[in-house]
Formats: sequence, C-alpha cells, structure tokens
Amino acid sequence: MTILEAIQSRRSVRKYIDRPIDKALVAILQDKIDEVNKAGNLHIQLVTDEPRAFKGKMAYGTFSGVSNYFAMVGKQEGDLSERIGYYGEQLVLLAQSLGLNTCWVGLTYNNIKEAYTVSPGEKLCCMIALGHGDDPGRNVKRKTASQVSNASDDTPAWFNDGVAAALLAPTAINQQKFHFEYIAPGPDGIHRVKASRRFSLVGYTHLDLGIAKYHFEAAAGKENFEWI
Repeated sequence: MTILEAIQSRRSVRKYIDRPIDKALVAILQDKIDEVNKAGNLHIQLVTDEPRAFKGKMAYGTFSGVSNYFAMVGKQEGDLSERIGYYGEQLVLLAQSLGLNTCWVGLTYNNIKEAYTVSPGEKLCCMIALGHGDDPGRNVKRKTASQVSNASDDTPAWFNDGVAAALLAPTAINQQKFHFEYIAPGPDGIHRVKASRRFSLVGYTHLDLGIAKYHFEAAAGKENFEWI
C-alpha cells in the first residue's frame, strides 16, 4: 500500500480485538519510530500488550480492546505539538499500510507511567491507539477545498492534490481548522505554500496542522514547493 492509498483508506478506529501485533510488524514500526524520533527530535515510544491506559473512568464508553499504543512524547519546545502531528501521522499511515488500525487520542486515556518514559523537560502530548480493529471506522463529513485553501482552477494540480489529501487528515473532533495558501513564484521561480491554523475552542490546532501538512506533502510532492 502506498502512502496515498493509506491516506484514502485510513479511518479512526476506537474498538479493537484481543489479538497481539505480530513481532515482525512491531519491528517495522520500531524502525520507523527510530527514524522519526531522530528526524523530529522526539521521544515517541511503542507500548504493546498494556491494556490499562484505555480502561477505566477516563476511557469508559469511548475505546475498547486497546492494548497497544504510541506514547507521543517530546521535549517541551514551541513547535512540539506540530512536530508530534507531522511525524506521528507517518506512523499512522505506516500502520495502515501494514493492515493495522489507529486513532489519535487527546484526552481519554490513563497515564501509565511505568509503561513509557517521560524524561525531565519532556511532555506526553497525546497517544495513538494501535491494533487490529473490531470495526472499520466511520466516514466523517469533510470541508470543501475552498473552505481550507485558495485552491482553484488556476492553482497547480499538485497544490490541489495536496489540499485534497489534507482534507482526509484526522483532526480533533473533525474540526479541520487549517488553511493552505498557494503563493505564485516570484523572480526566483519558487512555488510557496503557507500553512496556518484557524481559531478553535477545542484546541489541538498545532497538532492537527502537523498532521495535515504531512498529508499535503505526501500528495503534492515536497520537491514542488517550499513552506513559508
């Protein structure tokens, strides 16, 4: 499965079956974690066979059967949430390509301190539930390209493709509070894209923007533009 196929097929899944993740898949995921931790200066950790984080009062009625998850940890710096989103979504899409299901989780989990490490100066931003889904997830209503960008018949096809992929990105309560603006080349001939957040009472807009930016890049092609 390609990244774009994973973007198309991914759904947020909250119910999982009691089936361990194959060790070969765990190894593939761990290799990717090592890669994104280095690239993003993060401390993401994969936790397996640990059912307590998604049981009890915090997770009641929301998740079931979760015993594997990514603990999304990083050093407390200004752009941490956006980096967590950008690099975490790479793990989500890899998991999808391996036949696993996922769901970004902002609040409804228990902090199991002995299951992962949060060093001094670091923060646990969120978690990503992982495993074999017990349902296919649901389709959600999406905004239009014109609501989240200046995409038109006059903007490049790669930009429009990027916006379409960003619209499939998971966001907190499907709020989609991001915006992409195409900026035509100046004398240097470089196409540029400005990605920004919109106000939200829910929050998580930095995280959501990081996720959406990765989707955009995957479809638009990083070689076609520069971020500003």
